[in-house]
Amino acid sequence: MTAKRKPPSGETHKWEFKARFRRHAFGWKSQPAITRIKQAVAEIKKVAKKDPVLAAEGAIAFLERVSPAIEQVDGSSGSIGTAVNNAIAELVPIIADAPVDTKTREAWLERLFDAYQDDGIPYIEWLGDHWGTLCASKEVASAWADRLIDTVKVAWSPDPSLRGFFKGTTNCLSALVAAERYDDVLALLELAPYKMWHYRQYGVKALAAKGEKAEAIRYAEEGRGLNDSSIAIARACEEVLLSSGLIDEAYKRYGLEANQAGTYLATFRAVAKKYPHKPASEILGDLVKTTPGDEGKWFAAAKDAGLYDDALALASRTPCDPKTLARAARDFGEKEPSFAIGAGLLSLHWLVQGYGYEITGADVWDAYRATIAAAERRGAGAEVKERIRKLMAGEHAGGFVAKVLGRELGL
Repeated sequence: MTAKRKPPSGETHKWEFKARFRRHAFGWKSQPAITRIKQAVAEIKKVAKKDPVLAAEGAIAFLERVSPAIEQVDGSSGSIGTAVNNAIAELVPIIADAPVDTKTREAWLERLFDAYQDDGIPYIEWLGDHWGTLCASKEVASAWADRLIDTVKVAWSPDPSLRGFFKGTTNCLSALVAAERYDDVLALLELAPYKMWHYRQYGVKALAAKGEKAEAIRYAEEGRGLNDSSIAIARACEEVLLSSGLIDEAYKRYGLEANQAGTYLATFRAVAKKYPHKPASEILGDLVKTTPGDEGKWFAAAKDAGLYDDALALASRTPCDPKTLARAARDFGEKEPSFAIGAGLLSLHWLVQGYGYEITGADVWDAYRATIAAAERRGAGAEVKERIRKLMAGEHAGGFVAKVLGRELGL
């Protein structure tokens, strides 16, 4: 009797996310889809701890389903696209690291390439940048490069009747780099009709891998254009210099731009983390110089670094969110009362000047109470109250802050 073949683990495992990711499963609201994407990634990562091959199969199934499922979601804010990109970043290593034979790997890549080609919005286009990693070996990567390179050459033909867009160009370049065919990368990029950073980044990688670091940076800088991300270019150049051990040069030339994040505080933390040998005060000072007129917005970064005097000085130079200042007055009332008093007074100062978003009477009271509480710990309650009265004098007649605190201050 012939034994039955055991089906692959992916055929017997029931993935919860599959039922949730049907075509047009989500309406226009992005948050439900984002929540489900995060749940799917968490489910796959949990399985990866015990069965990496099964997890990779699940990751591929998710990537096949996600775009059709979220086609109707409103993507104008960019949040749903970010959620998908974050999912790709977490799932690519799971697929790439799964211990499978070449035949299985090639079958996986075919499925992913089909999903990538059918991606209409597109949401999973970032897969192309990871193609070399997904190939998981130089041999597979080289085979994919050979499969795609002739089409890229036609798409980049000098003949206008042949030239066009090929949704596989990034995959080809990524595969060439992974295959260590660096000269082929550079030769192919010479055919490109435009100097687009999206493609030229692979030339930088190829030159850096060849040890031509200075040439890699020159090549990257040549890629700067109106439609290219200067931050992405700075990050690539910074990486080249750091890989060469040129830490100070990397910081001086690219460190501040390359590590820009969503907030001033996040930017400061990113730079400080990457360059721990630099004093926090130096990093802060350098960052402040990059945003003239926005000094007050670096208050939270200075506070986070324990640079309390600098924080107050910055918040006094240009407007700072009064709510942020009031929170600092409250949170530091016991351990740094002098700083708390200064932050509270500045909060009231900017409130009097009319700054702040959706300010209510409760916000004014929060700033006032935190300031007075810190002052009383220093035995300076009366003195600080008088300073607040003088602040109120600077507000226009019948001003909002004076109305809120008038009775309390005897105005």
